[in-house]
Amino acid sequence: MEELAGEAGITVRTLRFYRERKLIPPPRREGRIAWYDEDHLARLRTIAALLERGHTLNGIAELAEAFDHGRDVGELLGLGAPTEETPVRLSPEELADVFAGQATPENLAAALDLGYLATDGTDLVHISRRLLDTSAALVREGIPLADVLAAAHRVREHADALAELFTTLVLTTGTADRTPEDLQRLRPLAKNVVEAELSMALDRRLSRRLQP
Repeated sequence: MEELAGEAGITVRTLRFYRERKLIPPPRREGRIAWYDEDHLARLRTIAALLERGHTLNGIAELAEAFDHGRDVGELLGLGAPTEETPVRLSPEELADVFAGQATPENLAAALDLGYLATDGTDLVHISRRLLDTSAALVREGIPLADVLAAAHRVREHADALAELFTTLVLTTGTADRTPEDLQRLRPLAKNVVEAELSMALDRRLSRRLQP
């Protein structure tokens, strides 16, 4: 404990306080010896960085609980399904910077539940660079992150329905004996249809908004 406190630049008393508040995970024990590792040190440095940014210990404790109970990155990325998305690894403080202080425990829990985020030790992994960049851009435009995530839940429902529709169209209609490999090969056609229809739907909404 003394070695860990020294590496983190805090007192042993502070470290004990963090342990009591469950801000750091318990050490690995061998008999009466408690072993701390690099993950504990990284967590302490994260706590220090969040405190410097004005977060309270109560808020950090809620974030720590969300980290410790979030989806594992292996669970998130080990689905075996084809994907065109590029995952992004972030520290908690980097995530806080991306979303201008809106990475609250509530928003973090919503992102974990949605499957946008997973935990990997003391780091976070966002499932998609495109979704991360788009979400951050919407927040910069003044849309609260909570509303962005709520909209994402609705988008997910519609996207799942569209994927089911296209899967049924390809695999169960017509006379061809198609396979999942054919579905993978034809997926760009589904994306083209969805993108074109969404573009035209936005045109219709914009036209209505501009009418006197």
